Amino acid sequence: MTNTFHFLGEPLLEFGHGQTAEDPHDGLALFGPADSRSQLPDNIVIGTEKGVEAWKQWCAALNATSACIDPSRHRAWPPFPGFDVAFGAKWPSPIRSYILDAAKLSEASRKADKHDRSFEVTNLYMEQLDRLGKLDSRPALAICIVPDEVFDNCRPNSTVSRVKRSDEPRSKDEVAFLKKALTNRNSGQGGLFEDDDPHVAAVLEGMDAFEEARGYSPDFRRQLKGRMMGHELPVQIIRESTLLVTAQIRNGEKGTNPLSDRLWNFSTAIFYKCGAKPWKTPWAREGVCYVGLAYKLAEDERTACCAAQMFLDSGDGVVFVGEFGPWYSAKDGEFHLPPEKAEALLRGTVATYQEQDGRPLKEIFLHSNSGISAEEYRGFQRALPEGVKLVAIRVRQDRGGMRLYRHDEHPEAGQRGKHPVQRGVFWQRTARHGLLFTNGFKPRLATYDGFEVPVPLSISIQHGDGDIVQIAKDILGLTKLNYNSCQLGEGRPITVKYSDRVGEILLANPGLTSDKWRHNFKYYA
Repeated sequence: MTNTFHFLGEPLLEFGHGQTAEDPHDGLALFGPADSRSQLPDNIVIGTEKGVEAWKQWCAALNATSACIDPSRHRAWPPFPGFDVAFGAKWPSPIRSYILDAAKLSEASRKADKHDRSFEVTNLYMEQLDRLGKLDSRPALAICIVPDEVFDNCRPNSTVSRVKRSDEPRSKDEVAFLKKALTNRNSGQGGLFEDDDPHVAAVLEGMDAFEEARGYSPDFRRQLKGRMMGHELPVQIIRESTLLVTAQIRNGEKGTNPLSDRLWNFSTAIFYKCGAKPWKTPWAREGVCYVGLAYKLAEDERTACCAAQMFLDSGDGVVFVGEFGPWYSAKDGEFHLPPEKAEALLRGTVATYQEQDGRPLKEIFLHSNSGISAEEYRGFQRALPEGVKLVAIRVRQDRGGMRLYRHDEHPEAGQRGKHPVQRGVFWQRTARHGLLFTNGFKPRLATYDGFEVPVPLSISIQHGDGDIVQIAKDILGLTKLNYNSCQLGEGRPITVKYSDRVGEILLANPGLTSDKWRHNFKYYA
């Protein structure tokens, strides 16, 4: 065990004309995006009349400048120069706006059952896609504007206050009776259907929809993303209240998330989902890929979904879905694949990469929050093309370990050694293990933008050989590849940050058949 400290610095990003900068705000404002576009593809917007009207005002804000009125806040909240300046093209108006009935949305979002709520609300948005065939061109993005009531009600742990309708089951006994009746109907028995109560027939008529609703996530956002994927349409979801810009938000007054920051984050996300990359990774080595293993545990706490997210040197993300199975071990609290399943997962990921990129692979770094067993590693190795090196690395937050603090040569009274460590410090403990501080003081911002003592990432080489310092540099760089927001850097690399989201979209939507899964990461972001 050693105590060797390295300062890795802030990784650079590449923008337009091959120029580089540390901060995406600086790079986009000065040089434009890495993938230039003179014109962006078409988009559609779906929402209530109020939401669509607010969207028009938001589009005007996207194509204008915005800044906090207090210049002292510009370092933390950089001014937004306008979409055309940052991304090289004006943000286009939607080719179609589809208006949803606000009353129907509200009623659907107040159903008693969480699955029914999300399913019926999602259906109201999905019904609009039937009109896409009438358009002259296919849109590249769907903007879905969601009333706050709907957004709040359609989450897995949401509860709603409502008045029971007369046509709904009134007791657990009645629900049990109806389920038994459905079972008998499916098996050809009709005895229970001879009851004269018209309520039975009415409810049984909707039992197919009842079952279908349970084939999708009770989280509206993730259900909508999953079902839109089947139409090859990325979706950007935004709350109605976000679009309503008050003077306090526009001016960036204290106590608010200023409009300039909202526009930066939103613009970056929609530019990426339209098929273009805002920035690239000049530090990435050609032929080197980073694969994050994603798992999501089902409600039965036995079955899990596994998936692999591969990120290339270009910044592209590829998602390959494995199989559902008993991959979780309650004994050690980790996920593990049998060797043959590990081989199949990585083999499919490599094949997808070769279809979409085609360049020869040299080295794969496999990131996992769970430990990777020797058997699993041998399975992954069997999937490799000849000559490709594989390094398996555990990457997880070390919340129970030691912390570092920054020394101040000129401290205020009583404050010596109580300042956050600088982002980019790597504390090497052995040749195969160390702690990487991806959160901390950021010189570009002249502050630490967190709320707790910075928690490091524990990085351990479990299998294969690699330079632990180089691996830490790569992981620090991967904290800057989240195109869903415009930030200097995040606490976790993209390979593990989105594992829960990918797993949730796939696992909690078993009604989404494998032929509707898409490999591009923009469908999950």
